Amino acid sequence: MGQTVIKLKPNEMKKLIQHYSPYRESKTPPHSVLVATMNGCKITAYESGKVLFQGKQHSQEAQKWESSETTSTKSTNSKSSQHSPGFLKQDHIGSDEAGTGDYFGPITVAAVYATEKQQALLRELGVKDSKTLKDPTIKSIVKDILKTDIIYSSLTLSNEKYNKLQRKGWSQGRMKSWMHHHAIKNVLNKMDDSIDPSGILVDQFCKPEIFHNHVKATGGQPRQDLTFMTKAESYSTPVAAASMIARYRFIYEMARLSKEVGFDLQKGASKVVDQQIKRIIQSKGEAYLDQVAKVHFANTKKGKSL
Repeated sequence: MGQTVIKLKPNEMKKLIQHYSPYRESKTPPHSVLVATMNGCKITAYESGKVLFQGKQHSQEAQKWESSETTSTKSTNSKSSQHSPGFLKQDHIGSDEAGTGDYFGPITVAAVYATEKQQALLRELGVKDSKTLKDPTIKSIVKDILKTDIIYSSLTLSNEKYNKLQRKGWSQGRMKSWMHHHAIKNVLNKMDDSIDPSGILVDQFCKPEIFHNHVKATGGQPRQDLTFMTKAESYSTPVAAASMIARYRFIYEMARLSKEVGFDLQKGASKVVDQQIKRIIQSKGEAYLDQVAKVHFANTKKGKSL
């Protein structure tokens, strides 16, 4: 069985644990902080900062966490850069997603194009990293955003479609890459031919070459003018706006699904979620989970065992 070992800084380790928490296993070896299995790859994170990736796609999964803070791919041979892209204060497109770590609800992705003037207005409206804002605030601000003349696109991957793709062998990374690719494409298609954005920034969730491979695997033609940056919503107003719109769409869908189920579905992937899974199975049957949840998460097994 192949394996890869990497060393992460505390802030990177915190992000990794959050990312894999939905796939967490109950048994952990001594001095470990997480054991999870995702897409056939077993991930074991240790207190020392070391992370062991074993099994199928171990190298590909490890590469997601070895990438630099900012990576430009304006040419296929471009090198990683530790510096912020120069177009952040100019007009550009930004994309981000929501719902990826939540058991209930869809994945949503949004892309936004904004000029320098529009970015100033967005900041006045309160646009910032959606993770720093509560849902009611996001809903209020996004309603104002949608009244402006920014160009945007938002996509929602329903739970039924998500589960079908996952059973066909699509990883969540491939789904997100596919959605980002099309959200950006939609924005570019809406723009006047005379507009040439200074850049296109994607909130990075995997290495650029893996992103491009995912797009190819879905039948798309990868763009080579993308720039990838981790925590991009903290630096780019269009990405921050995209993160808020994506979150807004996720909140809307969660409210709709909660109404169908008959109670408020819990966000995230906690033990409360496990209890709600049991409740749904008892009232509507296990098959119904396909319509409201990402059923390959470890929560399904936990909820069924209660």
